[in-house]
Amino acid sequence: MFKNSKIQQLLAGVVLVASLPLTAAAQDKEPIKIALVTSKSGGFSTMGADVANGIKFAVEEANAKGGVDGRKIILAEGDDESTPDAGRRVAEKLTREGHNLIIGPITSSISLAISQNLTRWDAAFIGTMSKADKLTQDACNPRFIRTNHSDAMDLAMIKEWVKGIPGNNFAVLAADYVWGHDSAKSFEAAVTAQGKKVALKLFAPLGTKDYAPYIQQLKAANVDAVWFADVSGAIAFTKQAADFGLIPKTPLIGHALLSNFVVNATGTALTNTPGNVGYTPDIDTPQSKAFAAAFKAKFNRLPSDTEGQAYNGAMVLFQGVTLAKSVKSEDVAKALRGAQVDTLYGKATVRAADNQLVIPNYVARVKTADGVLRPVIEQAYPASIVPAASPLCKM
Repeated sequence: MFKNSKIQQLLAGVVLVASLPLTAAAQDKEPIKIALVTSKSGGFSTMGADVANGIKFAVEEANAKGGVDGRKIILAEGDDESTPDAGRRVAEKLTREGHNLIIGPITSSISLAISQNLTRWDAAFIGTMSKADKLTQDACNPRFIRTNHSDAMDLAMIKEWVKGIPGNNFAVLAADYVWGHDSAKSFEAAVTAQGKKVALKLFAPLGTKDYAPYIQQLKAANVDAVWFADVSGAIAFTKQAADFGLIPKTPLIGHALLSNFVVNATGTALTNTPGNVGYTPDIDTPQSKAFAAAFKAKFNRLPSDTEGQAYNGAMVLFQGVTLAKSVKSEDVAKALRGAQVDTLYGKATVRAADNQLVIPNYVARVKTADGVLRPVIEQAYPASIVPAASPLCKM
């Protein structure tokens, strides 16, 4: 008995020693250093908090499971202050400090300011919120991968959706920057193709607080519905539109209006309002169900649209590291180009021609579900309607 016990201890020691090099090798793998650049202040700070929450949840979840490809994830945060100049500065600072995998910017103007510097900074960038077509057209970059819907993808869906939208005469109120103008053009092109018209187009500068002058013009136009695309001003506009009697008499149609943070901040004003959504827990895939369940277990609520899109981008980034077997930015970007990856929308392909993730698109309507007022998916449009990559993209 004594001899057997001694032999067993000796063998156990041999096994332990033999395993040490493997364990040490795993621990010695270079960590994944991510720069979370998003809006902690400025007009997009509420949305920025959701972006940060979704990405941090993804990082904490992955690290709790041993990291990605045996690598620990280290996250550094920076405030882009909701402006392109600040976004560029903080992204450069973090990349110079070694955090060369960027994620988190919201507006297209900030994303464009960062994207054009990626090669100089030796960085890669996963875009999770910015929709401007320019990012995957003439300003495309082999180090930039977009995991959310582009304006072109939304337009392809809108062309189908407007066929069933009541009314023939519309107005547009959009933000006066790249994405807002793209949205207005997309909607106008879609409705005029159906023989309908846009009688009035208005653009509000970033930071607008008083929408009364715009609301008066919209009321005077006597249109059938208003296409609204102004993320930073969505809460102020919705509240004032209700106070001044624009809604519900004149229906709103929202482009990126139906974010949970907007619905939550405006009481019942958006009830029954339709609009596109980037993500909701209604998406019926195993990946979405697992994410929503894990998120609810931690926060005792379902994830918001912004949190879902941010988490989805982190999912893709992690898979890029695994595919590349590297944390070098250029390697990760190359590995993702043309790759099929798991997403909250199911299996999807990062299109090699422009690094756009090709995913289904959705229209939702604000109604009560799961005991809360939130966007609920009403129609789904398959990835097959996504338009081809723009010939302006040269990578």
